[in-house]
Amino acid sequence: MDYPERYELVFQALAAEDDVVIVRRTEQAGAGGYPVYEDESGIVRAEISDRGEVRMLASGGHQAPRTPILARPLTH
Repeated sequence: MDYPERYELVFQALAAEDDVVIVRRTEQAGAGGYPVYEDESGIVRAEISDRGEVRMLASGGHQAPRTPILARPLTH
């Protein structure tokens, strides 16, 4: 299976605009066997399936990551 190199994760914000985070595919796979993606800081981590289902992964202790409302594959 060929997975996108990058995704745009859209999180619903309390303010007027939604929060958008771009994540890149890593060499790791999550518990479901799908690629793990992370942002440049390594803090936002997610396993994204071939159907675009997102499972957020904690990158540190006491972290409770929110689930994005949308995951868009980026082609450029």
